Amino acid sequence: METFKDLYRRAAERKGGEIALTQLTSKPLTNDELSLVTDNEVLAEFTRKIFQSGFVWAVVNKKWDGFEEVFWNFDINKLILMPDDMLERKAADTKIIRNYTKVKTVRDNAQWLKELSDEFGSIGQWLANWPSDDITGLWLYLKKHGSRLGGNTGPYALRQLGKDTFILSRDVEAYFRANKLIEGGLTSKRNLKIIQDSFNQWQNESGYSLQEISQIVAYSVGDNRVGFNAAS
Repeated sequence: METFKDLYRRAAERKGGEIALTQLTSKPLTNDELSLVTDNEVLAEFTRKIFQSGFVWAVVNKKWDGFEEVFWNFDINKLILMPDDMLERKAADTKIIRNYTKVKTVRDNAQWLKELSDEFGSIGQWLANWPSDDITGLWLYLKKHGSRLGGNTGPYALRQLGKDTFILSRDVEAYFRANKLIEGGLTSKRNLKIIQDSFNQWQNESGYSLQEISQIVAYSVGDNRVGFNAAS
């Protein structure tokens, strides 16, 4: 496996130098900042990414004010009390994207998040306390306990919320396959462990966040146009 120094040097060369690369990377929230994210904001972002999955993101974003209105600004305490007939009416509301299967996840995830919040004080606090050396464990937890949060849906939501996470974008996956570090299904337990261990090592070498490292890995192998990046 390459050292972080080698990764960084190649990414900088491809993107026009260290200054340009720095401008293309971004940092997550600190744990103190993440602990202040509200439960409603977490549910909202999970819902946004669920609806964006397999759909045009811009369309979801354009209708987002409607989502906020229909789902009471994602007030978890209200949503968990929503009866089935009301859920069906909301799924037919033209202010949102009418997909009952995805609409149903709003109440399902509200119920799950309410239990977590009651146990840990808030979802933000729970996320802040999840160890960075087991991010793939967090992904698997979201997939198992949440509704439709598997694949990259959960990780992309975490990234947007400010939780430090890498993303298995096309470019990041391409890096691990090109270097013959993984084989077979991307999210097999074996492959997830190899990927997590690799990011842990790079983080120990560099002191960079997982988010920055993820972007640097992607820039080291992706399209060479300055400013271009597949989601990383």
